[in-house]
Amino acid sequence: MQVVICGGGVIGAATAYFLSRRGIKAIVVERTGLACAASGKSGGFLALDWCDGTPLEALARRSFQLHAELADAIAGDWGYRRITTYAGMASAGDVAPHRHPRAPRLPWLSDAVSLAQRLGRPDTTAQVHPGLFAAALMQAAQARGAELRLGRVTGLVQEAAAVRGVRVDGESIAADAVVIAMGPWSLLAAQWLPLPGVFGLKGHSLIFDTGSSVPPEALFLEYEDDDGEQHSPEVFPRADGTTYVCAISSESPLPLDPADVMPDPGAIERLEVLCRRLSPLLAKAKILARQACFRPVTGDGLPLLGPVPDHTGIFLATGHSVWGILNAPASGEALAELIVDGAARTLDLSAFDPGRMASFDPRRLRTHA
Repeated sequence: MQVVICGGGVIGAATAYFLSRRGIKAIVVERTGLACAASGKSGGFLALDWCDGTPLEALARRSFQLHAELADAIAGDWGYRRITTYAGMASAGDVAPHRHPRAPRLPWLSDAVSLAQRLGRPDTTAQVHPGLFAAALMQAAQARGAELRLGRVTGLVQEAAAVRGVRVDGESIAADAVVIAMGPWSLLAAQWLPLPGVFGLKGHSLIFDTGSSVPPEALFLEYEDDDGEQHSPEVFPRADGTTYVCAISSESPLPLDPADVMPDPGAIERLEVLCRRLSPLLAKAKILARQACFRPVTGDGLPLLGPVPDHTGIFLATGHSVWGILNAPASGEALAELIVDGAARTLDLSAFDPGRMASFDPRRLRTHA
């Protein structure tokens, strides 16, 4: 059996890894580079129970468990560690208003930040470096026979409603099954298949060189800037001595090539001002990356995981929104079961069935060259 996975993000890499553990040959086709979009530019935050009470609960809990297991099972270092997580508010002024005298204080933050509560303990929140995690999954899959090929997927080879292969740059790759896992670019496949809509929500981020000065303490803050605009910055110090900060979202058009994703005008400058107010340490630290990425989102906020309706051997795996890194392992595991065994054994995927949503009209594609 040979499975072609369209998309080299963390979902594609996780699916290739779990297929390879079943002895299945997986070929990952990626246009630009492994983890070149949100899979390499996201925060890499993991939470055990933040999805409890929603259809994502079992997926998230299984994935949180798998992240810990994979850190022991796969060679390499992708910065997996347990962390403490806080919520709070930040002011555009020098001192945060309404600071509670019993609120936790972190010495690396400025007086403009007021922490309200602890959201997670080391047994319930963790992190990875997302790009390194995706690369480790892909390398482990390759060690078991998987392949990574650079190229642009332009269509499918089908016999009636059954898939027979994938067209890549004018050539065909034979396939017994195909997985569409191209993040927000999965909507391009609506030109070949009746797929539900998945769209891109743009976010901006900075990576600072902070060395060993910041402990493993993640922050989820609410911030009002000088113009009265509300933002929700997230701050993730990493094991490699960097600190990642993201905020400022937009609904900009999606470029056809992930390599062409650029920050919105002025967004990075606003984010730099915000970071200087959050922490004197960030104000002095060297900025290693100024970047933007598109997260794949769906109309109901749930991922699309399962077979494409009325087609044989074609599966969809996208739409994970902010939980892509967290939920990649369990998504890949369940998809591998679905492809090989005909049904997912570890999870009930019915809530994520692509057939729950109407097909997307490809004439509505919001992309630009």
